[in-house]
Amino acid sequence: MHRIDRLLLLCVLTLAPVVYPADWSGNLAIEVRGFPSSAQWPEQRSEGLSLSIQPELRHRWQDGDRGLTFIPFVRLDSLDEERTHVDIRELNYLHLAGDWEIRAGIDKVFWGVVESQHLVDIINQKDLIENIDGEDKLGQPMVRATKLLEQGALDFFLLPWFRERTFPGRKGRLRMPLVVATDQACYESDREQQHPDYALRWSHTYGPVDLALSWFQGTTRDPVLVPGTKNGAPVLIPFYPLLRQAGLEFQYTGEAWLWKLEAVHRETGEEDYQAAVGGFEYTLVGIRDTPLDLGLLVEYHRDSRGLDASLPLQNDLFIGTRLTFNDAESSEVLAGGIFDLDHDSKSFRLEASRRIGQDYKLSIEGQLFSAIDPRDPLAAFASDDFIRVELTRYF
Repeated sequence: MHRIDRLLLLCVLTLAPVVYPADWSGNLAIEVRGFPSSAQWPEQRSEGLSLSIQPELRHRWQDGDRGLTFIPFVRLDSLDEERTHVDIRELNYLHLAGDWEIRAGIDKVFWGVVESQHLVDIINQKDLIENIDGEDKLGQPMVRATKLLEQGALDFFLLPWFRERTFPGRKGRLRMPLVVATDQACYESDREQQHPDYALRWSHTYGPVDLALSWFQGTTRDPVLVPGTKNGAPVLIPFYPLLRQAGLEFQYTGEAWLWKLEAVHRETGEEDYQAAVGGFEYTLVGIRDTPLDLGLLVEYHRDSRGLDASLPLQNDLFIGTRLTFNDAESSEVLAGGIFDLDHDSKSFRLEASRRIGQDYKLSIEGQLFSAIDPRDPLAAFASDDFIRVELTRYF
């Protein structure tokens, strides 16, 4: 379907339910991204303006036991045509019956407790053209059944359709040396995107301890990029192997301390390995009798594959701080750095936000890559320091 046709269809779907009583909300945002350093790869551009809109429709009936949620997302980007995209983040039906919750459709799920990497989080595919931090996700088709327990829950997931990862285009920044040919994606499974994935997660609270165990079996969300050609030009082709993952989440909450741990054991046809990230957050409340709270964060990442790991954060230390103003504008600043203990590479990140009035929010994000070793998986982004400013209007 042509992109304009998809936009028109999305508008129709968005406006169609308006005749029914429902709660409408959403946001409209304008974003500016700038890259102060010269591009590392040909045809990349150094600045861009984009617009995004995310309306939200929520409707409940039968005393709240039935529900419908619809959250589409549209971005128009002037820098990278691949970043101009449409997605349905959520479109699902909710059915409550006693201790059971059933959701069917398209949904988003978050697993994890640590700040610097969501290691166990695997249900949804990352929307990598939105941001490299992995916080943005594509909507995942699923049927989810939740059994509510006295101090926790048991979740069952059936994922009948796989979502491929998005990647920047030729003109986009924060991309690999070669363009990723997403239209040539390959799979280990003969059923490709129609391979049924399964997941199970048990979560429980024991006083100050939150604990979760999970199991996933299906197509990995992290593709292996293999060299190939497209129209005679070299490209990278994503290959999606099958994966089995066992996950652990642990968090202990004290008066000022948060101790966190995420760990996984993963098996593919090529390798078995373990990875973990753990650390703490200590909060200084009311600094010098002011409303300010200062959080100190330390997290360590370890991958059993060591230098053979295909992803960053195989032997890395994250140190950061979170400053919360506790004001009417919900002002907050999060800053930190990741230090590679093998390659001596460093990357620093700043995120700040503040509400303006009742309907607006200003967000600033900065990323700095420093002394990136050529062997580091982040070497492709060595020249992609950036600053992003976004103004969001909520309605």
